[in-house]
Amino acid sequence: MLRQVLHEGLRTSFHKLGHFVANHPVFFASAPVLISILLGASFSRYRIEENVEYLLAPKHSLAKIEGNLVDSLFPVNRSKHTLYSDLQTPGRYGRVIVTSRRGSVLDPHHVSSVLKLHNTITQIQVPMLGFNYTFAHLCLLDDSKSCIVDDILRVLEEMRSARASNRSAPPLRYPITKLKDGREAYIGHQLGGVLAGGGRDGVRSARALQLTYYLQAASPLNEVVAASWELLFCRELENFVKAHPELSLYPFTSSSLQRDFQRTSRVSERPLLFSLAACLSLAMLCCSMRDCVRTKPWLGLLALVTVSLATLTSAGIFNLTGGKYNSTYLGIPFVMLGHGLFGTFEMLSSWRRTREDQHVKERVAAVFSDCMLPFTASTALHVVTFGIGASPFTNIEAVRLFCRNACISVLFNYLYILTFYGSNLVFAGYLENNYRHSLFCRRVPKPELLQQKPAWYRFLMYTHYNEEATEAGPLRAYESHLLVAFMKRYYCDWITNTYVKPFVVLFYLVYVSFALMGYLQVSEGSDLSNVVATETSTIAYTRAQQRYFSSYSPVIGFYIYESIEYWNTSVQEDLLEYTKGFERISWFESYLNYLHGLNITTSLSRSNFTERLRSGFLRQPRYVHFSDDIIFAKRTDGEFDVVASRMFLVAKTTENKREEMSILLDTLRKLSLTSRVKFIIFNPSFVYMDRYASSVGAPLKNSCIAALFLLFFSTFLAADPLVNAWLTVTVASVEFGLVGFMTLWRVELDCVSVLCLIYGVNYAVDSSAPLVSAFALGRESTRTRWVKLALERHGVPALQSYLCYGAALLPLAAVPSNLTRTLFRCLFLTAIITAFHCLAILPVLLTFLPPSKKKRCERKNGAENREEIECMEMVDSTRVVDQITTV
Repeated sequence: MLRQVLHEGLRTSFHKLGHFVANHPVFFASAPVLISILLGASFSRYRIEENVEYLLAPKHSLAKIEGNLVDSLFPVNRSKHTLYSDLQTPGRYGRVIVTSRRGSVLDPHHVSSVLKLHNTITQIQVPMLGFNYTFAHLCLLDDSKSCIVDDILRVLEEMRSARASNRSAPPLRYPITKLKDGREAYIGHQLGGVLAGGGRDGVRSARALQLTYYLQAASPLNEVVAASWELLFCRELENFVKAHPELSLYPFTSSSLQRDFQRTSRVSERPLLFSLAACLSLAMLCCSMRDCVRTKPWLGLLALVTVSLATLTSAGIFNLTGGKYNSTYLGIPFVMLGHGLFGTFEMLSSWRRTREDQHVKERVAAVFSDCMLPFTASTALHVVTFGIGASPFTNIEAVRLFCRNACISVLFNYLYILTFYGSNLVFAGYLENNYRHSLFCRRVPKPELLQQKPAWYRFLMYTHYNEEATEAGPLRAYESHLLVAFMKRYYCDWITNTYVKPFVVLFYLVYVSFALMGYLQVSEGSDLSNVVATETSTIAYTRAQQRYFSSYSPVIGFYIYESIEYWNTSVQEDLLEYTKGFERISWFESYLNYLHGLNITTSLSRSNFTERLRSGFLRQPRYVHFSDDIIFAKRTDGEFDVVASRMFLVAKTTENKREEMSILLDTLRKLSLTSRVKFIIFNPSFVYMDRYASSVGAPLKNSCIAALFLLFFSTFLAADPLVNAWLTVTVASVEFGLVGFMTLWRVELDCVSVLCLIYGVNYAVDSSAPLVSAFALGRESTRTRWVKLALERHGVPALQSYLCYGAALLPLAAVPSNLTRTLFRCLFLTAIITAFHCLAILPVLLTFLPPSKKKRCERKNGAENREEIECMEMVDSTRVVDQITTV
């Protein structure tokens, strides 16, 4: 009883709101336009977010804490040349992968070309404040104040000098080689596509070579000069490859990722205009019919105008609050479009069901009473789900910002549909009631006068006059609408046919099977190349990386952050066991070998172990570079102790490098918790990988839980509690299928796909709520009959929404960007799967599953036997009003 009272109370409130809007249509039509124009002027404050790590890396992760600890011991900016990472190297740098179109890059002529390229890069000049800065002024310096360059360049110099002096060069080992000065160097990330020879022959050939030039940005001036140097670096490589066509160059700089991430917005401009034009044309076409009075193409146009005004208003608020744009915001207009299309088409469908002999204000009030309650509930669900995603619990900033702005946009979309679109519905209603042409606003002559006009005039002015006020009259008039006629005459009977239902259920089982197959293969997409434009240097560089340099992982720093007994034999065995199986650049292992070479036992006393390390080992020219890997502290007794040290490890990997690195990270972290040697591991790429799956999935999980709680606690607002049960089942089925088919379509679980999954919850409720509510509110006849009536009333606006939304999404597939590709695939699957559920699965299942109509029909018949209805008809000069009085 309480549910019915609340339900009717809300319907009455919206009925009064419709009256209020119909009484002041000019104000409600002009106010949103003025607000949008005023707020749209704030685009002078348009700013772009340039920090990709801030957007895409988890905010709260153990890797960031470890990175701060590592930076306090061994500054990462000074050791980034040894702590190699693919796309996440901190600071400024320029990097290039060199491949040969024919032969090996170690061939003599290719070696000469590579060294010439190196000289060209080091001679790049950046004019700034009357001074020409070169690489020598900007480079990262070592302890001897020399520029840090890759060790492979020293190897190539040695090979060229050996050939010039007609002597054989020492064999090149891989991935750890010995340089001319006796120092061992890891070159696994500098030489790729390696074909190693057997025995002592070393490397026979290599397909690729990678050079990195690290820059320092110690001051704002250095930062500006380094940014300009990176631009000249890419330009110089373009000129070099034209002069040396035998080589292929793949450049990458510290700003490439940010530039290519934001490039998606620029390359999407034209497809988005095509998207808007396609959706606009189809929306006008869906609202059109043969009858020139009842056709409503302008309302289809105004539906898109309403969404555009809401977008402009929310963007203005975003600018005024100091927000910065990023490419993930491209999905917000499609969120608003899906929400707005359902609301506007439902209002138009409800308008068709009102009596034409009523006054316009009564018809608009009836539309508000019929549509606004489910539309308000779905808007509340949007606000709750996106609001949860915008909460501080969301660990990825791009997801949080998207949800916050989507929440504001949907709220304004709802308000503008209530006001702007509702007021335009009033104007269209006055045109219809006065029998004026929808396009030309000219009054249509009556049939007897129209027959005297030419054929073209009769074609343009065709309409159906309702001379008698009957309920079936306007319904028959609107049956000339193509989609209405298709739904009522063909589709409703076909989908509820006894012989069709088994095939629909069988098709649903196939759908569940494929969804399960994809669900079991879900993978996380922490690869940053998934969010950049495709035809960019980042993608070309990433492909070359995966092709030639996927054999080894990034360099992992193994940091021992407290003093341990390095001289203890058991500790030595533990450290060697921990690093076993890795390629190692380790001062500790080199020191033990150094002691073995001197025939000295490694189990020395503390003082002897440390003194030989400081005075003997680190004084050797080939070991002096290990001084940066050890931190000594003086004890109170005057002796020195090793308080912290680091080693570098590299793991052998396959093509699934990122997945293997995630497993390795978890394994080493678990080992660090149980080991008596207190160590941490770090690489700049761990900031993106650490807890990425849980960080990405958390907003979706929280939003789904919030949606379920909202559906549960709003049960008392629904006329039937089974409505929310059916909505919950529908949402679960849609989300399950969306995750499965998304995986089968090679879409990984990243921030963009998770945002689409959150929106999928709302889209499914938007689409299925009117259909299920109409069925549940039926009080007589059979299930099949009410399924047909529900499809006739709400199937047409749902079908119109699917068609327009699909037309808007199709141009998005042509955008050359991985981000928009993910956006298109997820949103397109959302529309297709939801349409399948709402137009096929739900109509079939509702014909033989609860709620039942039998008991309600009996209660209804019993109530009718105790009531007497008297109808009094009053004739007015302009209309006929039915006044019903219950006696």
